[in-house]
Amino acid sequence: MKRAIALLLFLSAVAQAADWPQWRGPQRDGISRETDLFAAELKSNPFVEAWRSPLGPGFSGIAIADGRVFTMFAQGEDEFAICFDGQTGAERWRHRTGPYYKETQGGDGPRSTPTVDGEVVYVLGATGKLFALAAAGGAPLWQKDLVAEFSSEVPRWGFSTSPLVEGDLLLVEAGGHDGNFVVDMALDRTTPVTAVALDKATGATVWTALNEKMSYSSPIAFTAAGTRQLAYFTAYSLTGLAPEDGRVYWRYPWKTRYDVSAATPVFIAPDRIFISTVNGNGGTVLQIKGNGDSLAVEQVWQNKKMENEFGTSVLYESHLYGFDGSILKCLDAATGEEKWKTRGYAKGTLIVADGHLVILGEQGNLGLAEATPEGFVEKASYPAFNSRCWTAPSLANGRLYLRDESEIVCLDIRESVQ
Repeated sequence: MKRAIALLLFLSAVAQAADWPQWRGPQRDGISRETDLFAAELKSNPFVEAWRSPLGPGFSGIAIADGRVFTMFAQGEDEFAICFDGQTGAERWRHRTGPYYKETQGGDGPRSTPTVDGEVVYVLGATGKLFALAAAGGAPLWQKDLVAEFSSEVPRWGFSTSPLVEGDLLLVEAGGHDGNFVVDMALDRTTPVTAVALDKATGATVWTALNEKMSYSSPIAFTAAGTRQLAYFTAYSLTGLAPEDGRVYWRYPWKTRYDVSAATPVFIAPDRIFISTVNGNGGTVLQIKGNGDSLAVEQVWQNKKMENEFGTSVLYESHLYGFDGSILKCLDAATGEEKWKTRGYAKGTLIVADGHLVILGEQGNLGLAEATPEGFVEKASYPAFNSRCWTAPSLANGRLYLRDESEIVCLDIRESVQ
């Protein structure tokens, strides 16, 4: 009996480790730790479609946990968080998260990616409505209106930041003024992570920090120089904060023409961080130095060879892979040297899995290439959609999840292995 229980616990841990529960995956770095996904020689059509379901406008990413698939979309006069069955694509539930968000340049719908933590999923609508929902059935546990509570304004292209769970805190960007930019919300974890325990959570504010205009990036948490830190990429700076109370550790000014900092910061262990924007600044790598409260950042390099617009670069084996506008590139993360570049995906997005780049082009063309600085060679391609795709792929348990503004599709990757 004990062996059987141990085996079940092991299998459960393996399944959870292969989930993709938040923006950019388990470690928020765009990398899947799954292996044996791709054979050296692939079938002519390595992407086997498992299911495809209708969706609606929006650029929300896809989170996968415990066999459930979460994203957000708009329909009619409203926007929703939605949960699909990971195996069949059947809709399990949906919950209204705000009014239909219409953007004058044609990018309607929600932008933020759901964050799953145990049996709770956190979702943020384009107009600033934040919800804690029961992952199993979508029942609301608590909610907040960030605009009303923090006197902020809906950004020009909508709330786009994806919530981050760090210990007992949920971190979001709230906008506002008088210090109400970054907001933490305490989660009561005195009992196991279940719907009941999370019902005790109130969403009460623990601390606020900064007084800067928010942008469209998502925060990350990391440890550098022996100190746990948070990095927020605002319209005016990249700033490192203390998770426990929000005090500022360091700040690096970074201003763009239209206040658009959309790509997520990329941590480069053990003590560096990469940021990139369009409109002239390019990208830079900063090094975090010092210790304790005496931390500072120093520029290592900056150039215009990697200007991320909305797709965040991925760091893999000391190299940065990402889109410089509509050109896919590989840069040496230590020096900023360009190793190769290629076209064909327009303004795409990508993740890394099993030593490969999984690339989704702006017009729905899916590509697969080895993640190597030696050169770009596409090993496989698949016409996933025939429309605009601005949402990065997600990968969980051997299945790849993609979306455009009208559908979500699940592709079984393990079927590609001969």
